[in-house]
Amino acid sequence: MSVRTIVKSIQDIMRQDTGVDGDAQRISQLCWMFFLKIIDDQDQKLELLDPAYRSPIPDELQWRAWAADPEGITGEELLTFVKATCSRR
Repeated sequence: MSVRTIVKSIQDIMRQDTGVDGDAQRISQLCWMFFLKIIDDQDQKLELLDPAYRSPIPDELQWRAWAADPEGITGEELLTFVKATCSRR
């Protein structure tokens, strides 16, 4: 499956979310998701190569902590996670 097809299918899913207004906001959120996934993949590789390596991303915010499960967190659980994360700023 091409990257273009994957991105389009993700955007189609995101369009169903009433909390997201417009493609510009969806693209921004999608970029952040890609960024977090790529950083997590790189962190895992660096952790294998250097046991002393520590990710700059806090453990609870790493992709593997909240998004790696194929079922993912949704609904109230996801809202609680996002609110708790935002309140730490």
